[in-house]
Amino acid sequence: MIEAPVDLRIRPFDPDRDLADVVRVLNAENEADDVDERETPGDFRSHVAHASEQFDARRDIGVGELGGRIVAVAGQDWVDTRDGALREHRLWGAVAPDYRRRGIGTAMLADNERRAAALASTHDTDRPHTYAGWASDGRPGARLLEASGYELVRWFFDMVRPDLEDLPAPPPLPDGLELRPVTPDLYTVVWQGNREAFRDHWGGSDESEAAMRRFLDAPHRDPTLWLVAFDGDEVAAGVFNGIYPEQDAALGIKRGWLDSVFTRRPWRRRGLARALILRSLVLLRERGMTSAALGVDADNPLGALGLYESAGFVVHDRFTAWRKPMEARS
Repeated sequence: MIEAPVDLRIRPFDPDRDLADVVRVLNAENEADDVDERETPGDFRSHVAHASEQFDARRDIGVGELGGRIVAVAGQDWVDTRDGALREHRLWGAVAPDYRRRGIGTAMLADNERRAAALASTHDTDRPHTYAGWASDGRPGARLLEASGYELVRWFFDMVRPDLEDLPAPPPLPDGLELRPVTPDLYTVVWQGNREAFRDHWGGSDESEAAMRRFLDAPHRDPTLWLVAFDGDEVAAGVFNGIYPEQDAALGIKRGWLDSVFTRRPWRRRGLARALILRSLVLLRERGMTSAALGVDADNPLGALGLYESAGFVVHDRFTAWRKPMEARS
C-alpha cells in the first residue's frame, strides 16, 4: 500500500472558503475519468447549504491539503435502506488527477470511515451499520473501494438518447389524468410524491425538508421543465427534467436530463411513465437540446431499463454501488 504524504493535512470543509476548490477537484476527476458530469459552484453551494440529521456539510465533508492547496475531498451522509435491513453510511470522494497514486485517496477514505464510525456510535438504532460507496465503473474510485474491502452490490447505468429527431408520438395520458404547471405552492406535494414513489426501490434517501431545499435551490433547477400528472389533487407521476448550460458548455454538447422519472404505486402499469418520457423528449428538443440522458438502476424492479430502451435510450456509462460492514473496520 502506498503511504500518504506525511504533510497531507485533512481538515473539516469550510463552505465559506473551500467551495470553489472542492468544485475544481470534483471536475478535474470527472474530466480525467471521462465521466460526463460537471459540478458548478452554485450547485455545490445548494448541496451544502441545508443541514439535516443525515447530512451536515461542516460535519460530513473533509478536504485534504498539501502545502495549503486542496488536492482531495471526501464526504458522507447516511440513510436507512428501504428494505429495513441497514443504516447505510454513504461515502464519496475525489482526488485531483495530478496527485493520484500517492496514497491520498486511501487516506481520505480511511478518514471518512473514521468520521462515519464516530457518528454511527451516537445513533440509537437496531439496524446494522454499513459503509457504502459509489463509483464510476473501472475508474480509480472503484479500484480503491475494492482494495479497501468493499463488495460490489449493485449496478447503475447512465443512458443516453443520442438524438431527438424522429421522436415517437407521445400517447395520450390515461383517462382522468392531466398535466399541470408545477407552481411554487405545489413544490412540496410534488417532492413528496416523488419520494414516496421510490420507497419500494433499492437503497434509501434523505426525505427531509432540508434535502428538498438542496434540490430545489440549485441554480438551474427549472420546474417549468417538469411534467407532472395529477389525478384530481393527487400527484400520480412525473418527470423532473433538467438543462445544465455550464455542464453542456464544458462537455461541448446540448443534453437535457430526465433527472427523475417516477410513478406512484396506484397509477402504475397504465403507460403513464412512457407517455411522460416521450413528452419530456419533445419538451427538451423544443428547448434546444439535441440529446437526452437519465440514470437507472440496472435491476430496477419495475422494468425501467426496458422502458427506456423502448424510448431510444442506450447504455452510455456504468456506475457501481459498494458496501462494507462497519464491524469490518480495522
